[in-house]
Amino acid sequence: MQTLWNKGVEAAQVVEDFTVGNDRELDMRLAKYDVLGSKAHIAMLTKVGLLPADEERLLQKELDNILGQIERGEFVLEDCAEDIHSQVEICLTRALGDLGKKIHSGRSRNDQVLVDLKLYMRAELVAIRELVLQLFEQFQKLSEQHKNVILPGYTHGQIAMPSSFGMWFGAYAETLCDDMLMLGAAFKIVNQNPLGSAAGYGSSFPLDRQQTTEALGFEDLNYNSVAAQMSRGKSEKAVAAALASLAATLNKFAADCCLYMGSNFKFISFPDALTTGSSIMPHKKNPDVWEIMRGKANRIQAAETTIAQLTANLPHGYHRDFQLLKDILFPTIDATKECLSMCLYMLQNIGVREDIVSGSDMYNDMFTVEEVNNMVVSGVPFRDAYRQIGIAVKEGNFCYTGAKTVTGLGHTHMGSIGNLCTEQISQKMTRAARW
Repeated sequence: MQTLWNKGVEAAQVVEDFTVGNDRELDMRLAKYDVLGSKAHIAMLTKVGLLPADEERLLQKELDNILGQIERGEFVLEDCAEDIHSQVEICLTRALGDLGKKIHSGRSRNDQVLVDLKLYMRAELVAIRELVLQLFEQFQKLSEQHKNVILPGYTHGQIAMPSSFGMWFGAYAETLCDDMLMLGAAFKIVNQNPLGSAAGYGSSFPLDRQQTTEALGFEDLNYNSVAAQMSRGKSEKAVAAALASLAATLNKFAADCCLYMGSNFKFISFPDALTTGSSIMPHKKNPDVWEIMRGKANRIQAAETTIAQLTANLPHGYHRDFQLLKDILFPTIDATKECLSMCLYMLQNIGVREDIVSGSDMYNDMFTVEEVNNMVVSGVPFRDAYRQIGIAVKEGNFCYTGAKTVTGLGHTHMGSIGNLCTEQISQKMTRAARW
């Protein structure tokens, strides 16, 4: 196997197998970004006089050929290559001879993989942002569509006060705004250029780090070379924290759906094709999609802690432990995108029950607060009204005779069931997604 660090002595195969693990497979995700980083790097080398312009042109042309192979799905990581970085160099030396070996001047594999990872994470965060926006729009659409459909609200798992499907869907839309802010924060942390920090202590070559920053579209530099290397692990943790925030929202919504689909509720429904049955009970329509999503979301939330444990107690500088971060973060990114897409698909097929309250007296006590408030408006002190209604409930005499509709309940303040502030929430998301 060709390694960038080879000095003529081969590592024992058992050591190589243990230290490399499945890193080569994971590296394939970084192929595009490794080439893009190399293109920016050699352009900079030419500008500072370390690479002749005619040689750069040859290298750029061959790197473009490799990039084309990657985009067409033709690029492979050969058995002779240790990682994506060595594979790209192998391809260049095959095509251009010793010239292909010049691309590594002024950088280390440490800053090379950091650039690859940051470009990868940046692209994935943008892709996740688009999925979140699609899900947000679906929640907003459902919120408006069902804003006048009463839904029982619960606290402590017990019937509490009137809510609505509009409020329920809208709540998750607005919560996604907070998640979007977290994604944006992670994006800003990731969107800093480490190239030129080399192994963590810079280089004696007169590198132009500002040029590579602009060429790769980074917002800023990791200026201090040591700090640049310290961003390894910290960047992944920031991304994992943002994904955990998003997963917490998906987890809670999935838990709601599992509950609301239950035979004791029947608040929502889905087509038979989107539920599963039982091997023994013919009546079952199980919420398997939401249960799997709930479980996947918990695993996504665990990634941040796993990364924190992996990177704890390490002094500054590079350590091989960091290689294992890919094995944690990459599947977490995949699971997040998968859950977002599935949640959107399920919401596009959700059915809402519109007669929950009108079809049963079991939700009568849900309107006690409404009755207390009506008494207060008529002049009865709140504590007296509260006590009178409490006694009526205890004695089984409470009967709410007022309107049991969203419009009839008269909730008007911002964020209530009668004033969902859908437009304001849309504006909030627009601001949150501006990164």
